Amino acid sequence: MTYETETTATDWRSWQESWDRQQEWYMPDREERFRVMLDMVEACVGTAPRVLDLACGTGSITDRLLKRFPEATSVGVDLDPALLAIARGTFEGDERVAFVGADLKDPQWTRALPHDSYDAVLTATALHWLHAEPLAVLYGQLAPLVRDGGVFMNADHMIDQSTPRINAAERALRHTRMDAAKAGGAVDWAEWWALAAADPVLAEPTARRFEIYGEHADGETPSAAWHAGALRDAGFGEARAVWGSPSDAMVLALK
Repeated sequence: MTYETETTATDWRSWQESWDRQQEWYMPDREERFRVMLDMVEACVGTAPRVLDLACGTGSITDRLLKRFPEATSVGVDLDPALLAIARGTFEGDERVAFVGADLKDPQWTRALPHDSYDAVLTATALHWLHAEPLAVLYGQLAPLVRDGGVFMNADHMIDQSTPRINAAERALRHTRMDAAKAGGAVDWAEWWALAAADPVLAEPTARRFEIYGEHADGETPSAAWHAGALRDAGFGEARAVWGSPSDAMVLALK
């Protein structure tokens, strides 16, 4: 069987949904952050935005964006060859969507994008793979991509280190619930990637993915206040948290 035939036969939507379930094991409120993200897109830039789905993975944000706003368009950018394969397979034939392979640590990564201006740049649970210094540099690269009046939103792990006892209590409860879900059959990160590595179509891009990243990148999770300050320093006019959970937050920056 050729690679092309295997790709055609692959149920990309099932891979997309399995990725969502795996992520929800870590973040049960994942859909809520997406809902608020799209609420703020509508509030700030309307219902037909040109969006940059930053560190897009399988295209989870793009999927929800287009279901809610059929007139929107999206460009997804990521380096992970396996997740990009799922994204491209899921949205194959949809002219509203394009995907770009690029390394956000490359100073020239924005040159690979098809547009030089976006109404909204959106990202979720991805930029904690970067340390604070390169993340601040990335924010400086993003500011020129967002049009005047446009928005950037980052929903991610944002830890307030000034409250260690609160953080420990929240983490203990969250992991107790995760353990119960795991006992009920939930698939974690390592198990999901093992399934991908065993798939005839995803095996090769999964191997390349681990060559690029290793098991997991060593990043940081600064507070929402740090993100807001870094975004203002990068050239955004306003920035603050617009959603939060005990462990995560979403910061919106308005150009």
